[in-house]
Amino acid sequence: MAIDICFYFQVHQPWRLRHYRFLEVGKNHHYFDDEKNAAIMRKVGDKCYLPMNSLLYELITEFKGDFKVAFSITGTAIQQMEEYAPDILASFKRLFDTGCAELLSETSHHSLSSLYSPQEFREQVALHREIASRHLTHPVPIFRNTELIMSNQVAAQVADLGYKAALMEGADHILRWRSPLFKYRMQSAPQLVALMKNYRLSDDIAFRFSDRRWTQWPLTSEKFMEWIKLIELENPVSARGGIPFLGLFMDYETFGEHQWASTGIFDFMRALPGKLLSSSGVRFITPYQATEIALSDETGQAFMIDAPEPFSWADVERDLSAWRGNPIQDSAFRAIYRLESAVRTKCNELPKEEGDQLLETWRRLQTSDHFYYMCTKYFADGDVHKYFNPYESPYDAHIIYMNVMADFASRCGIEEQKSA
Repeated sequence: MAIDICFYFQVHQPWRLRHYRFLEVGKNHHYFDDEKNAAIMRKVGDKCYLPMNSLLYELITEFKGDFKVAFSITGTAIQQMEEYAPDILASFKRLFDTGCAELLSETSHHSLSSLYSPQEFREQVALHREIASRHLTHPVPIFRNTELIMSNQVAAQVADLGYKAALMEGADHILRWRSPLFKYRMQSAPQLVALMKNYRLSDDIAFRFSDRRWTQWPLTSEKFMEWIKLIELENPVSARGGIPFLGLFMDYETFGEHQWASTGIFDFMRALPGKLLSSSGVRFITPYQATEIALSDETGQAFMIDAPEPFSWADVERDLSAWRGNPIQDSAFRAIYRLESAVRTKCNELPKEEGDQLLETWRRLQTSDHFYYMCTKYFADGDVHKYFNPYESPYDAHIIYMNVMADFASRCGIEEQKSA
């Protein structure tokens, strides 16, 4: 068996809004729930970040560099760690200092700016690089867009910024008959390598691990290893362009938060690397290493991804409907991005510190979670949308957001902005 395995983890926490009332518009400019944000960071840190960071550090040390992982950590998460939990930030720094944990680039505020504002997108990517370099390590030239959102248009922007590759969802409607085990190129940016998530095996860990109704429960490291062994037999890609690439991409909160410690998720992860490394031909690689392999393999250029419409790793549809699927979400997006020119003008008029604070607030209000909370899909993905959701309903999320937007717009000199 020969296969390259890439573990990638997303770390993100938004600046959640407090229950900002209509009567506060024009009187109170404090929008964010500091107490809740601090409590959630501490809770997730104790259940996930600290124990999982410790486990990964032990595995990296035990296997002397043969075990490697990759992260994306948003600027908003880093900001909250710095403010509320510096011990968590230090534990991530220790991981990156091993040289076996790779940090990817992304937008600083987990925004959808790649779809709405090329200028804001560029600035947030640069800001993330600055924040990450200051607190953790220099990100590698591999891009991970918010929620793995990608399209021909986004790929062209990413390539123009000089990135070598981007992580993407191995969505069936994008790949069609093709396998996510190939390394592809983007049709709109042939120089950009597309590293695909294997969503079936990734979601076995991230979503199905503790589901006792699942026919494969319980998932053990031995069973997972056997599934991986089947990959080369079922997908003989080695004869058509190199060693298979297995992208196991998931939220870092999978470990200890989404899947509690009592489910055995930490024991599973502790055992898995040793099981896999004992098999001949299995190796762990980072996205940067995978990209270098792809760039040196000319056969990979023959396999192109064409994505006229954006796709993502969210929900069963793997499109943008988690954020742009209904009228209240669309109105919120219009409200935040129509302010861009006014925000930038106002920032230039204010003293630097005040201008920087105004711009930071605008960016915190762009974070995709605000719109995710407004999603009205309550079927297959309902429980996912409720997780860490501070609102009782999507409509409450919209009302509070639009109240905030009414006040924020007035601060930018736009009095006609409507509140909810």
